[in-house]
Amino acid sequence: MRRLWIPILVLCVLGAGGFTVSRLHGIFGSENRLTYTDTKVDDSQTFNPKHLTYEVFGSGSTANISYFDENGEPTYVQGASLPWSVRFELSEASAVGSVLAQGDGDSIGCRILVDDEVKAEKVSNQVNAFTSCLLKSA
Repeated sequence: MRRLWIPILVLCVLGAGGFTVSRLHGIFGSENRLTYTDTKVDDSQTFNPKHLTYEVFGSGSTANISYFDENGEPTYVQGASLPWSVRFELSEASAVGSVLAQGDGDSIGCRILVDDEVKAEKVSNQVNAFTSCLLKSA
């Protein structure tokens, strides 16, 4: 009997602790979890799609060009005739535009246009010139 009081005390402390924790869960509302539904709204506002144009120009006859297409996928064109351009419609509200080019001439330039407005332009003048243009938000 002398040592029986220790296990009884441990059981009482564990029981009181468990009861307290279960009561605190009910007080702070953790049992009443919010239900989340689909956040897609059917009456979304329409927007006018933007037209993105990449242009590469220079003194050489060909260039190797890398760019991000309308889906954000990297695209590589080897030996493209200069001047070169590609235009596509953006279906998203915003996009990132990037074009890199290395030509076989002494100068090469790139340009990014959004709805026929120049947003980024860069020209490089060196042998086997390399240039890049970046538009962070179209």
